[in-house]
Amino acid sequence: MRHCRVGCGNCSLFNMRLSYREQPETTSSRFTNAEVSQTKHREVAANRPEKMSHVVKKRKLDKSRQDRLYFDSYTDVTIHEEMIADHVRTNTYRMAILMNSESIRGKVVLDVGAGTGVLSMFCVQAGARKVYAVEACSIAEQAVKIVRQNNMEDRIEIIRGTVETVDLPEKVEVIVSEWMGYALLHESMLNSVLYARDKWLKPGGVILPSKAELYISPISDPVVEDRLHFWYTAKDQYGVDMSCMSDFARRCIMNSDITVNSVTVEDVLSHPARFAELDLHTVTAEELRAVKGAFRCESFGSAAVNAFCVHFTVTFPCPDKPQGLVLSTSPFKPQTHWKQAVLYLDAPVDVVQDTVVTGEISMFPSEESARHICIHVDYAIGEQKRQAKTFSIPDWSSEAQS
Repeated sequence: MRHCRVGCGNCSLFNMRLSYREQPETTSSRFTNAEVSQTKHREVAANRPEKMSHVVKKRKLDKSRQDRLYFDSYTDVTIHEEMIADHVRTNTYRMAILMNSESIRGKVVLDVGAGTGVLSMFCVQAGARKVYAVEACSIAEQAVKIVRQNNMEDRIEIIRGTVETVDLPEKVEVIVSEWMGYALLHESMLNSVLYARDKWLKPGGVILPSKAELYISPISDPVVEDRLHFWYTAKDQYGVDMSCMSDFARRCIMNSDITVNSVTVEDVLSHPARFAELDLHTVTAEELRAVKGAFRCESFGSAAVNAFCVHFTVTFPCPDKPQGLVLSTSPFKPQTHWKQAVLYLDAPVDVVQDTVVTGEISMFPSEESARHICIHVDYAIGEQKRQAKTFSIPDWSSEAQS
């Protein structure tokens, strides 16, 4: 999920006896969860998932404005609290870094989009000789204080700016970054990691994490059906027939927004199918403009498919684990702050045991804002006619629609 990294340009920390360099601003982190994150509750009348609607036609934002909106979303403490409090996320990174201590000890590390600097400090705990913590957001000021409080100012240098604009004094042997956004690619921070890889990583260097994979599975979200059925209950409760609202409600609820939500295991109707894999040592920025693949699932039993669920994993290389250490956002694993990306179909489709669900899925940047992800799904469920639908995450703020 995502989060912030921009700056006010009025840093008061230059007088600190701590190495803190400010660089020109541009790009490098995430998007506030308060704007798109939604929580699924079975109580239909309360705390329904929030989806930001497209009220007016949007115009394309220039890159500097996109970046400003993006980085501004990371200036508040809430998003950093959420990320640090995500034990699955934070502890997996800590374990992965410590497990790679042989590759980190005595080496130079670059932390891309360092935020509060917690990953940089894990690298020092693993024996890093020097860590360059690059952070474009004003949260860098707090990172300076945290580093100093932990007596690591001689090993960690906080550099205020984006990785595309900073000038490091040397090449690095290790790159670490927590770059993943909703549905993996939302926020487009991976591009910054690839830029850092190509410019600053020595040949044979380590990237943490080193691989990412994307999965899709059909689901049945009972909350949607309960909400649609609600309009048929008004007559019994109030003597007013409002069942004609059902079609309108379906169009509003099952729209083209990517809904960030927690999917429960019992709502998943098949084993997840992997449709894409990214090797961070070789993938290019051009390839990220269209991440796509085919999928095939077989349903567990009888139900009504009314959405697809997209989740991701990232893998860290580990000397003691041939398969690496995996950080997963699967509905079958403990919940993370990324939750899952839910794509609602226009209408539910009934399936039975072993009904085949096939299709192709493509992920690409939005035309309005390159940091926003769009997902196009072309699918067939059983004997149903093949259908297609394109989804997107709404803009960061109403300012983007002005």
